Amino acid sequence: MASVDFDRLNAISSRLGEAVIDPGLWPSLMVEICRAANTTGAALLQSDMRTPDIPMTGSAQEIFQSYFKNNLHINDVRAVRGTPLLLAGSPVVTDQDIFKSEREMLLDPLYADLDNYGFRWWAAVGFMSGSALWGLSLQRTKQEGQFEAPELAALSQLSRRLSETATLSKAVGRLVLSGMTNALHLVRQPALALDRRGFVIDVNSSADKVFDEEIRIRNRRLFVLDQSAKAALTNLISQLRNTPDTAAIEAAPIVVRRKAKQPVVIRILPVDGAARSPFLGARAILILDDLSIRQRVEKNVVLSAFGLTPTEAQLAIRIAGGLSLDQVAEELNMSRETSRNHLKAIFAKTGTHRQGELVALLSRL
Repeated sequence: MASVDFDRLNAISSRLGEAVIDPGLWPSLMVEICRAANTTGAALLQSDMRTPDIPMTGSAQEIFQSYFKNNLHINDVRAVRGTPLLLAGSPVVTDQDIFKSEREMLLDPLYADLDNYGFRWWAAVGFMSGSALWGLSLQRTKQEGQFEAPELAALSQLSRRLSETATLSKAVGRLVLSGMTNALHLVRQPALALDRRGFVIDVNSSADKVFDEEIRIRNRRLFVLDQSAKAALTNLISQLRNTPDTAAIEAAPIVVRRKAKQPVVIRILPVDGAARSPFLGARAILILDDLSIRQRVEKNVVLSAFGLTPTEAQLAIRIAGGLSLDQVAEELNMSRETSRNHLKAIFAKTGTHRQGELVALLSRL
């Protein structure tokens, strides 16, 4: 029969804080917990939402692939019966807590599926991340045997430590995520962050300039009127749900076409570091490029880069901003002929020949 190595379990418990800074360490930390608890597989599961991207050990991947493929997660008897016990204060629940007999247990579809892979006995250490209940799910094979009372007493000591780690991990992750979107705001990049369910969990101030009736946040989700873009967003959210937490999200830019304005191009960036905490659930940052908004070129940069005069720089900047030569001449209170002469000088100094080339050049600044 299996037995818990108490000293080893205490040692790994003291190292859980490492996952606050690097959430990618959860699988390896759970491997150490499995060795200490003499179990073959482990995973982190949220009580009310179970998705394939959960952190798990490599030894548990096969059974969880079947778990989600066969929709056993929808009415998981362990969640249905075990969650109330954990919420009532039990630090650990096992098969014996939710079934009257082993025979009843083996008749359940989930346990029948586990039996195909040689697994049988289970225990879950409950812990909290804010208001969300999570469980460290530990799975034993038939040979390893069920969890005994002394082992459960040792495992229960993990509950408090896991709650501390999860709560801190979520708080640190949110700070890091806000730092990312705020940094993008400083360079005038509209951005928002999505969690694994596609909900918006952070948005910077620059994004407010992009939102209108055709692209906006509604009920904590990014809403777009363009049907093609809507389908692409749905596919992205499906990918967020089903991609393992440690794997990269690879998605092509999404073009949102609008009726009266230029399109918005959505680029998808991965979330890394502490922001990728499984308890925060942040999975992607979306950068919104509104093609109808031209970034204003700094006058001093144009002066230094091309040796333009102040007047020439003002004219070049306004053309880059979308004004015609006549509009610029009127705004700068100069004749059309004078504006044409300034434009010729600008072409010569910048090595361009047409206004389109000039706009393209300055846009790169």
